[in-house]
Amino acid sequence: MHQDKRTAYWRANLRLVAFCLGIWFVCSYGFGVLFVEQLNSIRVGGFRLGFWFAQQGSIYVFVLLIFFYAWRMNRIDRQYDVHED
Repeated sequence: MHQDKRTAYWRANLRLVAFCLGIWFVCSYGFGVLFVEQLNSIRVGGFRLGFWFAQQGSIYVFVLLIFFYAWRMNRIDRQYDVHED
């Protein structure tokens, strides 16, 4: 693989990682800590939404991000022809 293609592949990977970390930060720290008072006015299943995000929601989002990252990296790998056969 040429150096330009390697650099582009690495940049695509870093963009994806930054995107996933940004979502994870907003859901875990933002919804669970910073915006907890505003979200607690909303109830889901009898629980306040801010409390739910702090206890369960950020974990669910993290697991979904793992699957999204794997799916997206497979597409990026095929795009740059570094996929496994």
